[in-house]
Amino acid sequence: MDLQDQLKNLFPDHVPSEEDQKEEQSNVWLQDEPLLCKYEKRKGKPVTIIAGYNGADNDFKTLAKEIKTMLSVGGSFKNDEILIQGDYRDKIMDFLKKKGFNVKRVGG
Repeated sequence: MDLQDQLKNLFPDHVPSEEDQKEEQSNVWLQDEPLLCKYEKRKGKPVTIIAGYNGADNDFKTLAKEIKTMLSVGGSFKNDEILIQGDYRDKIMDFLKKKGFNVKRVGG
């Protein structure tokens, strides 16, 4: 039983508005070219790098924050790249595909 079902049981007369029914839309500009998702080791530690975004820097920073929050890991935004601590290529690629991005895996 998810939260929506519990709310329906608590408030059977409530009619959800259109805003509640809308799916979460990405507020980030989508592009035609794929984002590059690659893995490197820097100073012996694994790092996942996402590059190739040609939209606004603020959108890319917002995307970086969403990824870091979803994975509960650290990371940063430097030189038009998102750096995520650890090897999370598969999870990040699935997340970006759900957001509507084209993603290309680079290396191994």
